Amino acid sequence: MKNFSQRTIRTVSFLVFGLLLAAGPHHAQSNSVSNSVALQTPVGKQEGKSFDVKVSGRGQAMILIPGLSSSGETWDTTVAHYQSKYTCHVLTLAGFAGVPPIHGPLLSTVTEDLAAYIQAQHLQKPIIIGHSLGGNVAMALAARHPDLVGPVVIVDSLPFFAGAWFQVKSVEDAKPMIASMHAYMSAMTPQQYQDGVRSGAQTKYMVTDPANLQVLIRWGLASDQATVADAMAELVGADLRPGLAQITSPTLLLGTWVGLKTQLAEGHIEVTRASIIEEFQKQFANLPHLHFVMSDTARHFIMFDDPKWFFAQLDTFLADPVAAGKDRGFAAN
Repeated sequence: MKNFSQRTIRTVSFLVFGLLLAAGPHHAQSNSVSNSVALQTPVGKQEGKSFDVKVSGRGQAMILIPGLSSSGETWDTTVAHYQSKYTCHVLTLAGFAGVPPIHGPLLSTVTEDLAAYIQAQHLQKPIIIGHSLGGNVAMALAARHPDLVGPVVIVDSLPFFAGAWFQVKSVEDAKPMIASMHAYMSAMTPQQYQDGVRSGAQTKYMVTDPANLQVLIRWGLASDQATVADAMAELVGADLRPGLAQITSPTLLLGTWVGLKTQLAEGHIEVTRASIIEEFQKQFANLPHLHFVMSDTARHFIMFDDPKWFFAQLDTFLADPVAAGKDRGFAAN
């Protein structure tokens, strides 16, 4: 998305509020979350935890991290596909989809708590799969704790969202826009926020099936407004690009563009497939062992829109992650 005019940048800035509207207020009474370590059976609430975990399956550990306002249900079909040969640890982050919120920065807390969880559960090089915001957690975890993680899968995420959204070169340059975004969200009344969620006006670009849109709305209405606003500001205010060089794991990156193309077209902004691929290639330049594949049919929730394609990419990658990481894939896309 190069050579945007100032009008385009402003338009994109407002369009990204649609991601924020994927959630609504949910007033929880506790700051604890459940940590379920038995097969599909919660073992009770533990104070101060930044995510809920549900475990099922057998075999090598696989940790699945959903995105903004999303439930671990994001990964239901993934668990069904893999639980016969992987032990699936499915997260739902604090403040999202009915899990009680915590105080403090969510993403950095989740990253360190997840590292501690891997060690406490004695997980040996677990596969890490993250969607959207969850992809950023996966990147941060793999960069800060490379010795703890195995192969990594990033589903439609970027290490520097502010660069793509606001056409800036640094987080410092993006601070005024991030502050405006956060203020906008924080100033909404609960009713305004809920109405925005229920309308599906922006989340409709993230999935194709209307039934799946209703799922996103349900999750959003069960999420905490303040958590979503703060998490979005933290996400957009991060630049993970320098740390990507520290990731030693082979990494699969799955991208989409058709949902964004449709969304921006309504704002009279044209975006091309090539420009989106260029953005992925530029932002992930520092990640040493990467394989990229672009979907031409799925919107942001690839696992919902095109599960056959999604699992084909994951199956191929997981069969030989090291070999996959030797071909960056951009030329083929």
